[in-house]
Amino acid sequence: MPRFAFAGRCSTEDLQDPETSRNWQLTRARALIEPAGGEIVAEYFDSGHSRALPWKRRPQAAALLTALRDPHRGFDAVVIGEPQRTFYGNQFGNTFPLFTHFNVPLWVPEIGGPIDPDNEAHDLVMSVFGGMSKGERNRIKIRVRTAMGSQAKIEGRFLGGRPPYGYRLTDAGPHPNPAKAADGKRLHRLEPDPDTAWVVVRTFTEYLEGKGYYAIAEGLTRDGIPCPSAYDRDRNRHRKGHAWCKGAVRAILVNPRYTGHEVWSKQRKDEVLLDIDDVTLGHRTKMAWNTPEQWIWSAQPVHQPLISPTTFAHAQAKRHARSTQTHLERKPRPTTRGYALRGLIRCAICQRKMQGTFNNGKPHYRCRYNAEYAKNAALDHPLTVYVREEVILPELDKWIAKAFAPGQLTATLQAMRQAQSAESPTTTAAAAARRTMAECDRRIVQYRAALDAGTDPKLATEWINQAQSEKASARQDLLTATAIQPEILTEDQIKHMVSGLGSMTDRLLTTASEHKRPLYESFGLALTLDMQKRVVIVESQPAHTCTYGKCPRGDLNPHAR
Repeated sequence: MPRFAFAGRCSTEDLQDPETSRNWQLTRARALIEPAGGEIVAEYFDSGHSRALPWKRRPQAAALLTALRDPHRGFDAVVIGEPQRTFYGNQFGNTFPLFTHFNVPLWVPEIGGPIDPDNEAHDLVMSVFGGMSKGERNRIKIRVRTAMGSQAKIEGRFLGGRPPYGYRLTDAGPHPNPAKAADGKRLHRLEPDPDTAWVVVRTFTEYLEGKGYYAIAEGLTRDGIPCPSAYDRDRNRHRKGHAWCKGAVRAILVNPRYTGHEVWSKQRKDEVLLDIDDVTLGHRTKMAWNTPEQWIWSAQPVHQPLISPTTFAHAQAKRHARSTQTHLERKPRPTTRGYALRGLIRCAICQRKMQGTFNNGKPHYRCRYNAEYAKNAALDHPLTVYVREEVILPELDKWIAKAFAPGQLTATLQAMRQAQSAESPTTTAAAAARRTMAECDRRIVQYRAALDAGTDPKLATEWINQAQSEKASARQDLLTATAIQPEILTEDQIKHMVSGLGSMTDRLLTTASEHKRPLYESFGLALTLDMQKRVVIVESQPAHTCTYGKCPRGDLNPHAR
């Protein structure tokens, strides 16, 4: 009986039901191979990954390519349920030669069986499906962008997302899409938030009177006005919210929606090559700002304005004049200096990444929290937190050489693996989010039953909307928790890491300081500087496979006792 591995893919959970998509693709695959006596013994199904990603960048597809190299892979052939979901553009031409090389047949329903590498018709059919897949994605993208642009410009519709600071969402009637309306979805629009709208007006007024970003932030903090992240803690749990920062003031001053118009397309997604020397790796999505001329404004004001268009125009003119002057006075910044801990060290007080800077020809790291955020009593942050790189690296290298030495590495990784078995905060958060989602589903079922029983439709719809909103928030919490959920090391992974990390330890001791950063990244180092205790806390996550326990490195002064 031929043994098959099933390969498939579906898009994000918001657009498709992963289980349903997997089931119908699996059904097509079985219908193809079962008449020939085939049986599926392994599955490689990617959920939530775009078809534009090449196989080697999709986790399950990459695992399948790795399995092809294993003579003891456990299957004799591979079957695909839907080629347009699996192949995109020229991916078939870049992938199928591997199946041929390792003598693993690839079965596709549209071919009626295995693909013949010497059959031009088979190659043409699969190339056509790849082109159709790419064309379908591009057509969807164009339709969605065009429709959203017309909705913003002609209808002035609020297109989703969090309301700007100073506004809150209010109901704007049933959704015009009958299917979505039947599901309880409704339109929304912006209305002034009485608690924060006046802060927006004050910000524009003070700016036009001559105050800068920092002066405005300092005044708002001094007067006890919560900053945006403190005012809406549910959506800003990742921020401390102690004080106003210059970035928050600037975000208010550049937002055109305070004029009462709906404005869309301020940002766009660009797809840029991941590696210009290897185009088969595909693209990555990069957010970029559109110029004001590319923004799409609603033809008429659609919500109550907080400032006039004239005030907004004057503020932008003043910003432009200041930015031009600053640009003329700015000196070129050197970019050739190397920082071994760039992006790896944080300040223990504010948890912000520390900046690299050269002083007296030597690399230092500093945290200039007070240069961005107004002074506040809630966070007693020194004006500058400053440390020399040469004070940290020798002691850090000694710790790595000891903990990851070939004779000690196995015991270190085994101890770290045991530490992973304890329930982490991310595990607890994920479980809580799942419980909330299940409770919301239960409530929605009850509310719909109440609606069928004759409950006031408006009241039932409000209940359903509230439950769906809570479920969406819980889903986001679940995605955040699972995204950082550590992976438990297996015995094979530990054996593989023993040799790899051991050799890197030898390289670390002989490499110049300015070239050590890639090696520190290989060890997955994350450092936290506590200047009050004069201690650096080191966390190691080798190869980004697992999260390890914290390791105090000791006093910053290597000569201290």
